[in-house]
Amino acid sequence: MPQQSHHFVVFGATSFVGQLLTRYLYQRHGIGGEVKWAIAGRSTAKLDQVRQSLGADGRSLPMIVCDAADEIALRELCSTTRVVVSTVGPYAFYGSPLVKVCAETGTDYCDLTGEVQWIRRMITAHEATAKKSGARIVHCCGFDSIPSDLGVHFLQVQARAKFGVPAQRVKLRIKAFRGGFSGGTVASLMNVLKEVGEDPSLRKELGDPYSITPPSAAPRPRQPDVTLAEYDEDARSWIAPFVMAAINTRIVHRSNGLSGQAYGADFRYDEAMMTGSGLKGRATAWGITAGLGGFVLAGALKPTRALLERHVLPKPGEGPTPEAQEKGFYDLRFIGKTAAGDSLRCKLTGDRDPGYGSTAKMLGEAVACLAFDVPRDEVKGGFWTPATAMGDRLIERLKAHAGLTFEAL
Repeated sequence: MPQQSHHFVVFGATSFVGQLLTRYLYQRHGIGGEVKWAIAGRSTAKLDQVRQSLGADGRSLPMIVCDAADEIALRELCSTTRVVVSTVGPYAFYGSPLVKVCAETGTDYCDLTGEVQWIRRMITAHEATAKKSGARIVHCCGFDSIPSDLGVHFLQVQARAKFGVPAQRVKLRIKAFRGGFSGGTVASLMNVLKEVGEDPSLRKELGDPYSITPPSAAPRPRQPDVTLAEYDEDARSWIAPFVMAAINTRIVHRSNGLSGQAYGADFRYDEAMMTGSGLKGRATAWGITAGLGGFVLAGALKPTRALLERHVLPKPGEGPTPEAQEKGFYDLRFIGKTAAGDSLRCKLTGDRDPGYGSTAKMLGEAVACLAFDVPRDEVKGGFWTPATAMGDRLIERLKAHAGLTFEAL
């Protein structure tokens, strides 16, 4: 590592997910071994607390004190490492300077943002710079959107092997899901709703499934979108809207665009939650639909948003207990169909709370994959997705170390 002392640095290590990620990396790679890594953040005292939480040898973990708004300090940080992994959210508030500096210095970067409007701004502002410097920028390396992005990638590999063509139509159906939300995730979501409330034109952008798809990718067929409860014959279940679909579908379409439309020019994709069959399934689907609609409306209006933030929602730094994280899990089903009508199904599962315990492991394997497994002459500078930057290499890491399974049914 010429002029670099670290393979990767965790920026925002004192955040809720940052602490989970730090512990995971410590358990995976230790300190002072072949993998050289460090933690970074703005508070010396809080960083030291994170180190102490690791045990007796935690104090030997290198730490870098650096504020998210200090571009000079961020540039110095980037000079020490191949990759920066950021858990500093909401990214629209705190993440932009680091992406800018990584793009300018040729430093690889990944994060776990789900803020599609911010991703679009970063691509617009810095993609040309990243392509010139060689920096590989990979957003959405947590539960949003690795399972969706790599799940579709995995299904399409199976489809091409079995049928010789990709699946024209793919559905993601969440069969089972147990997990909570941290204050940081809630803050990011509330900021999106706040921006929509203040700028009505943003609603149109957020409603565009191709909002971050490369402009050269055409045609752009009309996309399905589950906004109400309905019965899905393929899933043999009632379904309801899935809150993460708004970011996941955009990432999947960007992957198709970046790969030269490897999924097909007429590829269509949507996501929804399965609620079961019969009257109970129908009632549950309509209940989820009404609850999600009410939450979005309340979050978009300033008075009700303030009440939610003050009295209902978790604060930044708060999140599920370790026990709750251990009990969390998810079971996702992918249903694909070719233009000729041939169909196949795949299953993706993960252990632990999807947004926290599992996300920390996914993010930890993504940063290691970007640092060690993806040659720069193979994946050049630019804004990539997990599937297009890391693809099968990351799937193998996730299967081996992060508690994920990928299975053709």
